[in-house]
Amino acid sequence: MSQTTLTKPSALGAPVAGALWMVLAGVAFAGVNILEQIATVRLHLPAPTAAFLQYAIALVVILPWAARRGLPSLRTRRPGLQAFRVLLAAIGVQFWVLGLSHAVPIGQAIALVMTSPFIVTLGAGLFLGEKVSIERWLAVIVGFAGGLIILDPFSEAFTTASLYPLAASVLWAGVSLTQKKLLAEDSPEAVTAWLLLLLAPVNLLLALPSGIALPSGDAWIAIVAVGVLTAAAQGFLALAYARADAAYVQPFDHVKLPLNVLAGWLVFGWIPPSHLWAGAALIVGASMFLLWRESRQQGAKVAYSASSS
Repeated sequence: MSQTTLTKPSALGAPVAGALWMVLAGVAFAGVNILEQIATVRLHLPAPTAAFLQYAIALVVILPWAARRGLPSLRTRRPGLQAFRVLLAAIGVQFWVLGLSHAVPIGQAIALVMTSPFIVTLGAGLFLGEKVSIERWLAVIVGFAGGLIILDPFSEAFTTASLYPLAASVLWAGVSLTQKKLLAEDSPEAVTAWLLLLLAPVNLLLALPSGIALPSGDAWIAIVAVGVLTAAAQGFLALAYARADAAYVQPFDHVKLPLNVLAGWLVFGWIPPSHLWAGAALIVGASMFLLWRESRQQGAKVAYSASSS
């Protein structure tokens, strides 16, 4: 799971380093996705088990580092909302891995997940009472149009499994919206800690109804690599946002699309159809417009605050 940070990093960070870490995160996530698909499609590891093991292994990898730094406080004023956020994230992971296990092409899945910022914009207006301008509505419409082009629901290639990555996108947008509400009352450290510590146990509970099928042989190698790369990818994301402003590094997140398309072609021989690139262009263009507009508004607020003081 990849999420955009909601906290503003220091503007004094090194932009080149931030961009490099963001690209490395994209490489790591491409590795995660291709290995996850190998484990589930070729090595027949059940999707719920794969999702649980991915985050259980990532937690094992991250815990020693977290212990050395000191575990952040888990004090929260909204434990129910924290748990709800983790549940949304875990179900999103289940849908994502389920899509990969049904051989949804990786490039298509990634492109559909990239619609998440538009769902966040829509949800912020509907549930958080934020004002959604005409420009934002236009970006949302264009982004969803791109997703519809990629899905191509009237073609023979369309299956129900094609909707799983879109379901993950909706759920992860809900995670971002809930996180935004939580940060008004809780510290970023507490919000991060709850997700880190509870994601694997919740995925375990979601996997239990279908049973935990322990992998063997090559499947163990693949899923351990997935867990390690998941931890590395999250670390790279944190480093990217720590080194440079989010408005600068966020465009480099779009590198994950061609990286995943390349991985899908090399491993599974999947050649993306032309309509995927057309839909992806609409999604990337609309998200870049949203990012540009938000950065301009933030800059105007900072300038106004400076002139008023």
